[in-house]
Amino acid sequence: MSTQTSGLAIETAGLVKTFGETRAVDGVDLAVPAGTVYGVLGPNGAGKTTTVKMLATLLRPDGGEAHVFGHDIVREADEVRGRVSLTGQYASVDEDLTGTENLVLLGRLLGHRKPAARDRAAQLLEAFGLTEAAGKQVKQYSGGMRRRIDIAASILNTPDLLFLDEPTTGLDPRSRNQVWDIVRAVVAQGTTVLLTTQYLDEADQLASRIAVIDRGKVIAEGTKGELKASVGAGSVHLRLREPDQRPLAADLLRRALDAQVQDDPDPVALTARLGAAASQDTAAEQAARALSELARAGITVDNFSLGQPSLDEVFLALTGHDTRVSDSDHSHDPKDEVAA
Repeated sequence: MSTQTSGLAIETAGLVKTFGETRAVDGVDLAVPAGTVYGVLGPNGAGKTTTVKMLATLLRPDGGEAHVFGHDIVREADEVRGRVSLTGQYASVDEDLTGTENLVLLGRLLGHRKPAARDRAAQLLEAFGLTEAAGKQVKQYSGGMRRRIDIAASILNTPDLLFLDEPTTGLDPRSRNQVWDIVRAVVAQGTTVLLTTQYLDEADQLASRIAVIDRGKVIAEGTKGELKASVGAGSVHLRLREPDQRPLAADLLRRALDAQVQDDPDPVALTARLGAAASQDTAAEQAARALSELARAGITVDNFSLGQPSLDEVFLALTGHDTRVSDSDHSHDPKDEVAA
């Protein structure tokens, strides 16, 4: 395995980590292209953070192997650490220091002379929209501002590989969008980003390739389009005029489309997922026939759409549950409480 010549930032084979009787990571294989955002998508308890900690040399694997830019994470841990940076799930800066003080302190620890550390701190604070808050203690920052100062601290020295472990957990939509913009800017400068997330829209927005991980195993991998195509040609979404017609409409759709049909939370809405064997043209023809069947049965459809499956539907189809739950949520060793 040699990532130096393969164009991969990360390559793993059969990576394993156990905590007592629990296999938190159970034979993970990854191939992360350099210069991209690679998403690792899964629920709490899936093994995402444990994988990141091993790749960042913070945990020693119990089996398998992994290379970061051609360096073995066990035998060449120092070389790996010199090329990576990690932003974890929780704020790692000193809340009693100001934004400037935090970045200058870390810059000095990284070997910068004081003037250079101050210049770099000012540059990052401006780039991340934190100049006005530079003199405030971090304890006074909002959640979004804390995540931005965290990421700024991670790229004081521009890393070749940045691990972002659920960087937007708990943030409001505006703050999440700001963090997404930062991630895109970091990648535009040549850094590879491995992003772990349980937010499907985050993976959809940022990642060029996605590994879906559940219960310590990679259960699917590919581009967004490949993953969506793997579970069906598309989804038919209907909104009816009368809620009492939904059972009959669902039955007609099942027969007309030969598809799974589910009731949506909206009492007049239905979703039918078409089979993987159907092409987009066939899906459109099937949907048109289904609408004709509904009209002949006297069922009024107020709204209709045919679209590619969402990542939510992909994840549900692959795992049988959504990204908020996992059977392994409560089974990890306490030492790995945040590593799920």
